[in-house]
Amino acid sequence: MTTILENTADVPGGKPVLPEKPEETRGLSQGQIVRKRFFGHTGAVVSIFVLAAVLVLSISAIGLGPIPGWWKYGYTETPALMNGGHPTLQLFPFSLGEHPFGQDRVGRDMFAMTLRGAQISLFVMIVVGAIAALVGVLIGASAGFFRGKTEAILMRFTDMVIIIPALIAAAVVAQAAKGPVLLAIFLGLVSWTGMARLVRGDFLSLREREFVDAARLAGASNSRIIFKHILPNAVGVITVNTTLLMSAAILTETALSYVGLGIQAPDTSLGKLISDNQAAFSTRPWLFWWPGLFIVVICLTINFIGDGLRDAFDPRQKKLNVRRVKESPDRPDAQGVPALVNNAPSGPSSALTSGLYQNLDQPADGGEGNEETHR
Repeated sequence: MTTILENTADVPGGKPVLPEKPEETRGLSQGQIVRKRFFGHTGAVVSIFVLAAVLVLSISAIGLGPIPGWWKYGYTETPALMNGGHPTLQLFPFSLGEHPFGQDRVGRDMFAMTLRGAQISLFVMIVVGAIAALVGVLIGASAGFFRGKTEAILMRFTDMVIIIPALIAAAVVAQAAKGPVLLAIFLGLVSWTGMARLVRGDFLSLREREFVDAARLAGASNSRIIFKHILPNAVGVITVNTTLLMSAAILTETALSYVGLGIQAPDTSLGKLISDNQAAFSTRPWLFWWPGLFIVVICLTINFIGDGLRDAFDPRQKKLNVRRVKESPDRPDAQGVPALVNNAPSGPSSALTSGLYQNLDQPADGGEGNEETHR
């Protein structure tokens, strides 16, 4: 019998540590384990609350469609300039004032315009992520599962989409559409290529696994094997890559709007706000602070959520709790199992090789009696 010991350099003394016992996840389903790991990721949980706060603030303040807002100004209104357009926001004591984010050169309220830009950016992010994930998963899964001519055709089509200059094409669509809906749909239709390649690679690996062969022998159809057996095992790759696509979509929309080829007036976006006020950077820098801050916050929260999902779906990302290892009664040195490993010589090569494998079926010492036994 061979006992595999885990070698960790983080534990004081360089002593090997046995893997943790699965008491924490015993009796839990896969979904419950993923949720437990995700909500144990502090950055991801905080990012969810921050992103939700941005979404609720942007909708509740200025309204959305039939939903009325509580803020007194709309993003298209042009009240008279007050105090030279300076921000009236105060932290101590807290007060929004008349124009908390200031006013632009024509008097429009920057608070309302920034929240409207956040609405557009979040809308583009969600639409692009949904479309890119759907198209990428369908094409990548079909190519990776069926192989042969299907894979060749789908992958050559993917290569053709990759060479399309997405920014130029999106600019043409935005000029023709003059709205965020068609722009978001088009960005989603040209952003799925990376997802398709990743899903294809994952399906190529998973289709050769034993549980897929067992499903085939049981008479399962191809659609059942794809959606019931392979796709749930690839959900980690899909989820993480979707969050990255959503973050990239915000930056793409911001870049298009910054150069004047994205969202068109009378609507606005965070990138368009920066572009419209770039001439006033030296005199009224607050016109850049707030749209830029919202862009950074949205992108960072999406990336942190993706990082938490990666740690939740990939068990290899689980971090070692050194304090728990030191205080655990199941430490190897407490049981006397790795006595031979602890006395091994130190050095770069021994640190990598010691503590990995220990054969308990063979005697620990090399005396004469052992030699006679082997003979």
